[in-house]
Amino acid sequence: MCRGCAAQFAIRSGVPILLPANLAGVKLQTASRFAEEWTRWSDLRDYYAQEFFDRVAPLAARFSMDEKMTNSSGAVSNSETLITSKSWIVYLIVVLVAGAIFLGCIVSPPSLMDDVDAVVAQIARNILTSGDWVTARLDGVLFLEKPPLYYWPIVVSYKIFGVHDWSARIPFALSAVGVAWLTAAFGTWAFGRRAGLYAGLCMATCVGLFLFTRVLIPDVMLTFTITLAMWAFLRALDENESRPRLWAFLLAACLGTGLLLKSLIAVVFPVGAAAIYLFLAKELFAARAWKRLRPISGLFVVLLIAAPWHFLATLRNPPYFAWTLHSGPGEYHGFLWFYFINEQLLRFLNLRYPRDYNTVPRLYFWLFHFLWLFPWSVYFPAIAKLSFKPLDRARRTRLLALCWTGFLLVFFTFSSTQEYYSMPCYPALALLLGSAMAMGSDWIRRGTRVLAVSTGCAGLAALAILVAVRHVPTPGDISGALSQHPSAYTFSLGHMEDLTLESFAYLRIPLGIAAAAFLLGALGSARWIGQRAFLAATLMMLLFFTAARMALVVFDPYLSSRPLAEALLHSPEGRLIVDHHYFDYSSVLFYANRDALLLNGLRHNMEYGAAAPGAPPIFIDDAKFKDLWLTPERWYTVADKTAMTRFESLVGREHLIVVTVSGGKVVLTNHPVRDVADKFHGIFTLTGMKRYVGALESWYKEGNRSWFFMETMLSWQVLT
Repeated sequence: MCRGCAAQFAIRSGVPILLPANLAGVKLQTASRFAEEWTRWSDLRDYYAQEFFDRVAPLAARFSMDEKMTNSSGAVSNSETLITSKSWIVYLIVVLVAGAIFLGCIVSPPSLMDDVDAVVAQIARNILTSGDWVTARLDGVLFLEKPPLYYWPIVVSYKIFGVHDWSARIPFALSAVGVAWLTAAFGTWAFGRRAGLYAGLCMATCVGLFLFTRVLIPDVMLTFTITLAMWAFLRALDENESRPRLWAFLLAACLGTGLLLKSLIAVVFPVGAAAIYLFLAKELFAARAWKRLRPISGLFVVLLIAAPWHFLATLRNPPYFAWTLHSGPGEYHGFLWFYFINEQLLRFLNLRYPRDYNTVPRLYFWLFHFLWLFPWSVYFPAIAKLSFKPLDRARRTRLLALCWTGFLLVFFTFSSTQEYYSMPCYPALALLLGSAMAMGSDWIRRGTRVLAVSTGCAGLAALAILVAVRHVPTPGDISGALSQHPSAYTFSLGHMEDLTLESFAYLRIPLGIAAAAFLLGALGSARWIGQRAFLAATLMMLLFFTAARMALVVFDPYLSSRPLAEALLHSPEGRLIVDHHYFDYSSVLFYANRDALLLNGLRHNMEYGAAAPGAPPIFIDDAKFKDLWLTPERWYTVADKTAMTRFESLVGREHLIVVTVSGGKVVLTNHPVRDVADKFHGIFTLTGMKRYVGALESWYKEGNRSWFFMETMLSWQVLT
């Protein structure tokens, strides 16, 4: 073989093939000339352009062609396996980085948050205790909104590890690590090991994946199934794939599993993206493509996986059919209508009832992806320089990733949407970014400089805030320093608007770590380019996510109600009433492990189930509350501190005894607590005393002086 040619041999299905003589005569005088010749030849002879022998890579590296040849020299051939190929090093790096981020966030604190976080954990517990794996219930009320794979992995985790907040998080953390690994494997197969590594790191360390896995929502699991479905789709179509039937079966299995995770969109997204790809690749009407995809047998696989649960849920929750598109209060049409018409069709049309959600403005929905994919979004312009003509594996993958991203974003442009709805397209963007970063270009170098400037500015801003709050006192918990924006809480990140400058005084340590992370990232991005700069950005995000987790611990009393639950567990036995909606104090019910009556709480997600035949009478009004509260039986109520005046007008101040205060929320009881140790358990500790005194100070400043003096006198009487 001529040593002056890096491309004399190619490999097809593991068999060496001598390339045409005109290619064998290419002279490697310059790296750029070689790249031009190879591109020209591969356009004409893409039949041969699959893999190089391992001996090609060192020679290409000698001519500084390491990044230029990423799309072919490092790709894992079909004959190689995960264990025998050198790609395991890439997978190990990505799994270690992702594991450090997501598995490290399993432990508590931070506790499960109020709202959907603790609700999902409690529904899984109800499934475990009741043994009913078909119909989800919350506080005894039918909860038909979500498919079962939302809860089943948590139930399995409970069976193995017991019912804990950290065991509820395990399936979601493993899914996040799995998505990062799968993106790296997909990228390695398509573009080579270097691009696969970059794609996996992009996925593992992007802001969006971390942010939207802090809550128990199934989108990270859906992202895994869609990514695997897209890879299986390409593998089934690949002429060099030796087992296309297996990949076609895996594609169908992913679609069926997705139906049990997120319902119809789990099929609409991959099928829509695949259809657009086939059209652009001129294979939509090709018999060969459909023969390899096996849609008929695939449909049976999908039905085999998804149909049994849908059938059982329909049978157990009649009526079976309801021919109406109207959705309103007090109406109950069974599972099938609610699940498909109300939750799928009417939600897409923004006509669903109850309307307990909001929608992100369309422009922001698109622009937010510069934040969700940060820090790697600075390389988005480099994607435009890539080739998408489907002539080889790399370019076919790029085209599919483009169709995948475009279809999903356009779909939600015409639908109601939340910030995290676009998570399933993160792997597609990571694949495009990994390919562009491995190829290298002027846009990559410019992006690295932009990253250095932006992270440097962020680091300096964090330092400036630290200086500004260095003398700000921090009484009680952080809730006293936050503002309130209830209208924003229908968005996933609505509580971000609650931040004030004074609140950063409670975040000095995480803010300092974040500042150090940004400044280190800025230094690495300014000093290096290419792989070293990418690794510096990865290290920056590891430190930043550590700071973010520490900040969530500080926010724990505000976002969670766990301290209230602990006070209930150490108080005399009594029944519980939750003021307003179940979701507002859901973590109390999870950590205290009890059901509750809901005062004026017939709203939002529980309204439909409350109209079902045989629904438990857990919803009460003010008159019923007064009757119950003035009985000899002990009752507790959990409420916001702003509800004090309303309760006083209902039952009188003398019948309201404060049990504990935390995060701007209180636990009240209707009879004095006989045991002083029970009454003040958790208060006469250093942390508890700070919280209690901070709450009193907050009430006094806000003009709630009657409650301030009442609690102060009560505390004084107990102490003396």
